[in-house]
Amino acid sequence: MSLLECLISLAISLILITPVIQSSGRMVAKQMHYQKTQYLTNEADRAFELIGRAIRMAGYQNLESTQNKAAKKANPESIAIQKGRGYNRSDALVIRHGIAHPPSLGFDFDCVGNVLSPERTQNQLALQGFLVDRQAGVSKGVKVNGGSLICQYLDRHARIQNTTLMNGVNYLGIEEQASKTNSAGPRLLRVKLEMTDGHALTLIFERYFATRNAL
Repeated sequence: MSLLECLISLAISLILITPVIQSSGRMVAKQMHYQKTQYLTNEADRAFELIGRAIRMAGYQNLESTQNKAAKKANPESIAIQKGRGYNRSDALVIRHGIAHPPSLGFDFDCVGNVLSPERTQNQLALQGFLVDRQAGVSKGVKVNGGSLICQYLDRHARIQNTTLMNGVNYLGIEEQASKTNSAGPRLLRVKLEMTDGHALTLIFERYFATRNAL
């Protein structure tokens, strides 16, 4: 076989193989996009589960705390929304609630899985906070995949601690929905999460959560 024939054969092979390679590349790209989408969706679901559980607990008072009216008047508000406080002007949410007492009534957990106890309270109230901050340990100017969702809670000495729950959170929005009545009762909050992989993929999720206690 002459050199010319070899070159012609090689050219024909490339023409035939190129569409297959391109098709394989598109399939790989789609698979990567799907995996990233699933990962961000699962992370958003985990965040909603923790935030929603805290919102449902807002304002809970056990019988002992309810009878202590003086302490109840001194307690801060059960739900505090701080607008534009965090990364990308994300909102922050602070929830306060009582804990199950005595333990025979069951156990409550904070947003990092600690069993809540009287030592982890201030004025007999547990604290659970959520905010988005810049990822720790990343230099300014370095491109990152969003910020970090931070959980705030009280340690055994009733001191506020911060723990990173996940990265890839580009924005957290908290909006309280207007009530149709002025009477005290459950409150409805819309929670918006914007997740990103730091490149071309950005997903927006929304959930609604209502408190279970009259506030």
